[in-house]
Amino acid sequence: MNSTLILASTSVYRRQLLARLQWPFSVEAPHVDETALAHETPSAVALRLALAKARAVAQRFEDATVIGSDQVANLNGLAIGKPGTHANAVAQLWSMQGQRVTFETGVAVVRCGNDAYEGSALHSVHVTFRRLTLEDIENYLRAEPALDCAGSAKSEGLGIALLESIESSDPSALMGLPLIDTCRLLRAAGLDPLKPVGPLSHAVTPS
Repeated sequence: MNSTLILASTSVYRRQLLARLQWPFSVEAPHVDETALAHETPSAVALRLALAKARAVAQRFEDATVIGSDQVANLNGLAIGKPGTHANAVAQLWSMQGQRVTFETGVAVVRCGNDAYEGSALHSVHVTFRRLTLEDIENYLRAEPALDCAGSAKSEGLGIALLESIESSDPSALMGLPLIDTCRLLRAAGLDPLKPVGPLSHAVTPS
């Protein structure tokens, strides 16, 4: 079996998380349209896009094992993605202040060609935001712009100050890649992080 591992993502956060497993990997952009389908639930969006990203890259690199992931915040059934602009980030955080929000993170592992494999999982993290003022939100975004994060907050950084609580069985999931599920899927695909194929020093270290 080819032991080549590829992360189908341009996210620096996912690269940093996957590097924790100390398995050599490369990174490829999936080039997938991330627009939600009509009447699609946030959890369905996250899982579909995780699979779509992994499949898109796996089709380009036959026999490589590819990881795809996607995250969508769910506020009372409304899907909240990456804000992209400061104004959108302010609006997102204002809508979530004082609310319980579910962050849905999908992960998929796909291998085409010989020894084909496909598996996926969805991890839900329940986050309760504090009551915030617009001044709180502006102060946060000036200190830590989170325009590339679903929900406009980085829980691993200053964004933790916006929160009342986090409910999850996998602390890495909220950061964008549920490593417990990822490890389980990799083992099912024949790649065990505890049985590396070469020197651990060859693992990717994101810049």
